[in-house]
Amino acid sequence: MLGNISIWQLVIVLAIIILLFGTKKLRNIGGDLGSSLKSFKKAISDEDSKLNADSAQRSVPADQDASFAESAQPESRSNPLPNK
Repeated sequence: MLGNISIWQLVIVLAIIILLFGTKKLRNIGGDLGSSLKSFKKAISDEDSKLNADSAQRSVPADQDASFAESAQPESRSNPLPNK
């Protein structure tokens, strides 16, 4: 479908858009679009770094829990209590 569009058709569509909106409004729209993309990318990278920090923070307590579980096992008694 897009393979049949020639360069002249694109130029005509671009000229109509410029006539409708004007160059100043198009610059403002472009700037707004650029700033929104920038903030979106920043939010994504902040979320990724937050997830990485959370996973790193979770791995430390997991190691501590494992060492605590090993040390908290009851010692075997040499004289078990007799059953009644």
